[in-house]
Amino acid sequence: MRMRGGNRGRTGLYLFAAIWMLVILPLSAMAAPYAAMVIDARSGEVLHSRNADTRLHPASLTKMMTLYVVFDAIQRGEISLDTVVTISRNAAAEPPSKLGLRAGQKIKLRYLIRAAAVRSANDAATAMGEAISGSEARFARRMTRTAKAMGLTRTTFKNAHGLTANGHLSTARDMTMLGRQLFFDFPQYYNLFSRRSTHAGIKEVPNTNRRFLDAYKGADGIKTGYTRAAGFNLVASAERGNKRIIATVFGGRSTASRNAKVAELLDVGFQRAPSRAPTRKPPRPAYAGTPDSAPGAAGKTIRLVTAVEKSLRPVMRPGSTEPDPILVAVKDDITEALSAAQTTQVAEGSTTPSADTTPPAIARTPKARPDDLVLASAVPDSATTTDPEPDPEIVTRVSTAGGRHWGINLGRYSNQYQAEKVLLQTALKEMETLDGTLRKVVKRSAGFDANFMGMNRESAEIACRRLQARNINCFMIGPG
Repeated sequence: MRMRGGNRGRTGLYLFAAIWMLVILPLSAMAAPYAAMVIDARSGEVLHSRNADTRLHPASLTKMMTLYVVFDAIQRGEISLDTVVTISRNAAAEPPSKLGLRAGQKIKLRYLIRAAAVRSANDAATAMGEAISGSEARFARRMTRTAKAMGLTRTTFKNAHGLTANGHLSTARDMTMLGRQLFFDFPQYYNLFSRRSTHAGIKEVPNTNRRFLDAYKGADGIKTGYTRAAGFNLVASAERGNKRIIATVFGGRSTASRNAKVAELLDVGFQRAPSRAPTRKPPRPAYAGTPDSAPGAAGKTIRLVTAVEKSLRPVMRPGSTEPDPILVAVKDDITEALSAAQTTQVAEGSTTPSADTTPPAIARTPKARPDDLVLASAVPDSATTTDPEPDPEIVTRVSTAGGRHWGINLGRYSNQYQAEKVLLQTALKEMETLDGTLRKVVKRSAGFDANFMGMNRESAEIACRRLQARNINCFMIGPG
């Protein structure tokens, strides 16, 4: 009996000790799973990996994709740095780390970007997602689509900030490749990640990664992350000489130990990377801004607001003494083209002069074109010349399930005249590539966008490549 009592006592003691360890020991002792990845950023070559394809909690590394989608939306004209965003209750209620935004508060997008990139502010990340996609859930789906378009096949996002959520997972490999994509695709914004602090509209905020930036020579980013489930995460990039290395760690036990491990991995990367390596930029992912649609669903219908109503030939404004120089140039081009075409037709059709007439002298003023003259390119062979011309049909709705619903943007200009001038000059330089497209000037709050519309995706890509070869800025505009 005494032994049984002793056994019960020892069992109770062991149970108490186990409970004490779970409650009293610091959370850092209960380490999250570890994973790591090191690549040569120039070529994308993997220099080291461990558990790199294990799906884990990315924490605030998520904001790298949040910012990538925001930068992409800015470049495509969906939103601008100066767009004023109204903070929702949902965004204002996000837990720390946060900027401290209030529901109903208005703030420019540029400050939300700074807060998310430098301070890792959850409220700022959510507000940006809602401003672009209408809700955080829709924005998270766009983030996932963008990840898949990049080839990040083991990443799924459920929110814009990275707080732990069911199914919100990524890998060390995917986050490393995302860091490389950010560096190459948006170099104009990359300096944000190396700022030790920045002004975020309402206050100065420090960088969550400033200790590592100060401690490791050549470090210039990219993003930290921490939750209890994730541990201490970091995607870091550093440049020394002509080498650039990106290293990622998931599951660090503390900020200090994580930083030390990343420094060790970067050292390994610099040792293993060749002195010279080809720079192979990753391909830009396909546009992922269109909303989800059910399989087999019909394409979304969009409205074209600049359909040609009557004729492509410009008409002088009534009462104008000096016609617009752009309209004059277009009119001259059309007149010359028609004159050349008619001259060719006459030359080909008059092989033998009439026997009972003499060739007329060349008139100084061309004769007026007969009313019943029909151009071969304007009317099919089967059409008759006696039927009245039907009223032109204005197409106002098209289906994006197929067809020419892509376009390209040549930039934003301070007035409509400059935008139209750029479009005309570009059309004349690339007549073969841009034949059949519609020149479209879109008025925005910050200026006038110069667009060519009515293209398919392949022709838009070709057009942009040809224009970029001429040192003309250009990016594609997708459907939606």
